[in-house]
Amino acid sequence: MIPEVSVEELAEKLKSQDQFVLLDVREDGEWNAARITDARLEVRPMSRLAEEGAQALPESAQSHETEIYVLCHRGVRSADVTQWLAAQGWAKVFSVAGGIDEYAVKIDRSVGRY
Repeated sequence: MIPEVSVEELAEKLKSQDQFVLLDVREDGEWNAARITDARLEVRPMSRLAEEGAQALPESAQSHETEIYVLCHRGVRSADVTQWLAAQGWAKVFSVAGGIDEYAVKIDRSVGRY
């Protein structure tokens, strides 16, 4: 079973001062069309992760103890990356169910949709 959080849970995390990484695994064109603005956001397209492996992760996500929330368009790629990270030893990694599309519908329309 893939650990996941709802967009409502992500919205609450984003309001907090907690340290975590919001890892957006969408491709550049997708990211330009819709995005969440937060200092904890790191963009690493899934294609780059597939090519470079864990070395492609940002420095802020290198520790296996880092809390990571993985985001994509609708939740499919984020689930795959979450499962991969967990298999690599990351202990606190969660897929954002519904992705940025559901976040835009339920939480903040200003992030955009595509």
